[in-house]
Amino acid sequence: MKFAQSFCRTLPALALLAAGTCLTPNAADAAGFYIQEQSVSGLGAAFAGQAATPRDASVLFFNPAAITQLPGTNINAGVHVLIGEAELTDTGTTAPPGIAVGPDGDNPFDPAAVPNLYLTHQVTDSLWLGIGVGAPFGLGNEYDDNAFNRYDAIESSLQTVEVYPTIAYQFNDWLSIGGSLIYQYVDVKLTNAAWAGTEGLQTLTADGRTFGYNVGIYAEPIEGTQLGIDYRSRTNTELQGRLLVQGSTGADVDISGSSGLHLPDIATFSAAQELNEQWKVMGSATWFGWNSFEDIQVRTAAGTLLNPPVIQNYQTTWAYSIGAEYEYNDTWTFRAGYQFDETPTTDLYRTSRTPDGDRNWFTGGFTYTLDDQWSFDFAGAYIDIADEEINVSRNNGLANVQADTEGHVFILSTGLNYKF
Repeated sequence: MKFAQSFCRTLPALALLAAGTCLTPNAADAAGFYIQEQSVSGLGAAFAGQAATPRDASVLFFNPAAITQLPGTNINAGVHVLIGEAELTDTGTTAPPGIAVGPDGDNPFDPAAVPNLYLTHQVTDSLWLGIGVGAPFGLGNEYDDNAFNRYDAIESSLQTVEVYPTIAYQFNDWLSIGGSLIYQYVDVKLTNAAWAGTEGLQTLTADGRTFGYNVGIYAEPIEGTQLGIDYRSRTNTELQGRLLVQGSTGADVDISGSSGLHLPDIATFSAAQELNEQWKVMGSATWFGWNSFEDIQVRTAAGTLLNPPVIQNYQTTWAYSIGAEYEYNDTWTFRAGYQFDETPTTDLYRTSRTPDGDRNWFTGGFTYTLDDQWSFDFAGAYIDIADEEINVSRNNGLANVQADTEGHVFILSTGLNYKF
């Protein structure tokens, strides 16, 4: 327990490290702006069966009950490099009177690194404790200041850092339950062009903190058949910040304000089946309650609405994944997977802040086991994002942004595991 206590004392520094790493603009690589990359080994199989496959301590994020399958003390650390590419093509955008529409913008996404870190510890034959740091929601892109879509978006940054203290209990040889408290920090910056006589810049900056929870069940009713169910609660954060408008002649403001951010609850159903001593097949279905993300609105301390709400109208979605794992020998384990991930955005309200579409994931990876204590994970993914359309009215109807979208994401991940 001395090691676990020392690790817990270092968590504030680890959280700051995770936050600093994630502040690089990046493409959210799951539909909406959920970041699934919380496990390198899981990415290799497209997160198929993830809530039912306790390979390493990263399973804490996907199902806290499954850490009961990890004897002793386990550490998992991973980093995922996201390389996103998107192209928006103007199909009829209009600007305020006397203002040039502007050119198509370059790729708004820069490469970014997303880290995660987990520790689990077996206290008794039936009780486990764990803790983790992750960043499961994020959005970052930046268009040219004169791009045709600037009245909809220039810079978009939404970053989260979360900490997960966890407890799990094993009732018997086949059934376990577990839960995590979620402490979440959110930081937001949104900029876009604004016009009131002349063209200016509108900037919204805000941050906030909140709590949530995660509960799970892990079962192995028949030897070789693993089942996992996990539920992550919705989080509701009251963001406090400022709205600044500069250069727009008749509408410049610098005022404090607040905005509510409602991130979705998530339910995951997973299964894994051993076919023989070497082969395992896995599958998952995950439901996202994205309908909680309805709009973006900013109010003063007195409750006055500063601007008309920007409607998002996200819809609930499902993601489905299948995968397989092959244990070649005690040293090498290979895996691959496919996932179909529905977009929560709709044709009437899709914006260039999240130029999203349904996603098809193709992934592969492997684990190299050095000895009884050390192992190393490697994974890669290609995500194809379906072409969609943007057609939104901005600046009280004085600007209308119309565009076709296309994009894809590459992910390269590496991680390590240590057991003692």
